[in-house]
Amino acid sequence: MSTFRGKTFVYGDDINTDVIFPGRYLNVFDPAEMAKHAMEDLDKDFVKNAAVGDIVVAGKYFGCGSSREQAATCLKAVGISVVIAKSFARIFYRNAINQGLAIMICPGIDEIVQMGDQLEVDPTSGVIKNLTRGGERTAKPLPPFIMGILNDGGLIPHLQKSMKSA
Repeated sequence: MSTFRGKTFVYGDDINTDVIFPGRYLNVFDPAEMAKHAMEDLDKDFVKNAAVGDIVVAGKYFGCGSSREQAATCLKAVGISVVIAKSFARIFYRNAINQGLAIMICPGIDEIVQMGDQLEVDPTSGVIKNLTRGGERTAKPLPPFIMGILNDGGLIPHLQKSMKSA
């Protein structure tokens, strides 16, 4: 994975896992079915308007609330390429990586991005360019070991691959 390019869905601060993936669907285990309910309590049109490669941008403390990994799984299943926020809840951050969803911390991202803007994101350098309005920010780059997990599709496939080569 070299760069991400996509349309943005921009949300504010404190977006919790209960609105990313509502608790009433916790009995759903198929990622494709989970994707149908992503963000529905926050943005009822999210699934209808999202396309593979799109990008979620948020303020501080994205993914707060319960530790449900389904929040990251449903975003990945929708096709979101990367979530960029000013900060993340610790458990959501790790759940996203484990599920193979790229996630980047970028203070000030909300200053250069509006809903629907096209971004180009380089996860290894951290450079984020707004192709619609101009402007650029630098996020914390993803280290090689995280990129390895993401490139392999998540922690389980990464460990399986590592065990085969050992």
